Amino acid sequence: MKKYILFIALALLALSCKKENVVEDKVAGVKVGKIQIERFDDIFYNSSPQDLPRVKQQFPYLFPAGNADTVWTNKIKNPLLQELHAEVDKKFPNTNFLEEDMASLMQHIKYYYPQAPKPKVITLISEMDYANRAIYADTLVLISLDLYLGKNHRFYVDFPAYQKEEFEPSQIMPDLVTAFSQGSIAPPRDHTLLSAMIYFGKELYIKDLLIPEVADNNKIGYTKAKYDWAVANESEVWKYFVENKVFYSTDTKLIGRFISPAPFSKFYLGFDEESPGRIGQWLGWQIVKAYMENNKAVTLPQLLAADAKTIFDNSKYKPKK
Repeated sequence: MKKYILFIALALLALSCKKENVVEDKVAGVKVGKIQIERFDDIFYNSSPQDLPRVKQQFPYLFPAGNADTVWTNKIKNPLLQELHAEVDKKFPNTNFLEEDMASLMQHIKYYYPQAPKPKVITLISEMDYANRAIYADTLVLISLDLYLGKNHRFYVDFPAYQKEEFEPSQIMPDLVTAFSQGSIAPPRDHTLLSAMIYFGKELYIKDLLIPEVADNNKIGYTKAKYDWAVANESEVWKYFVENKVFYSTDTKLIGRFISPAPFSKFYLGFDEESPGRIGQWLGWQIVKAYMENNKAVTLPQLLAADAKTIFDNSKYKPKK
């Protein structure tokens, strides 16, 4: 009997891999042309105050109206910003890897979203603007390279450790997909914890489709150790959520405990500090994946439009033991 079950499991795995290979073969055939990345960070910080009118003409959308030219010339002359620029250049002497990653991302986007335009891709220095480190705005992609210098960089000393973990080059593509997906996922229809879980589960599922080569822990911004904890404790997390009846609760504190960025999730149990933050997002991801695996006819647009209860009730999700 055990051999029969193992055979079935291996057969299903083989079919799943075959389907993924077919999709990736089709994606590889999508034509997007060469991706060229413009280094605004270099152009701006290597310029002189006299060059400013030319730079502004080249990148008008990066110079908000209402600021005197001295705002920008002072930045060019600022020793600390010039030091930051030097560190960015040291870490990213070229953007070859970004061009390859962006080309792959665009192929996947065009496969799943045929009407999506090819964006202009620009790197810059945002002066540590954590909330806007990666922007995907239809025809424009902005990547703040100063926030991907590596978690141990001395410039990040004032950031909390759990945020610094995301300041790695490996997070650029996941962050861009987060920004890209925000306009395509239906907003939650209520204020339950489940709705928030499924919203972020959809976002993470989009990452499965658009950046399949990226490690799962990087998709959600976990260290490998934190991701492994989530996998190892999946059944315990599920048990806690079920026994405490939190799925349909509208208690706003639950969002802070299980959805919002944090150093760890707050079960108020002995293992809290071992857990990763945002465990509700991770569990929502597992539920969405189960839903798509058990409802093969559902398309991506249908998934993104579906409400949380429909997905939850039809996912047949069961945590791995």
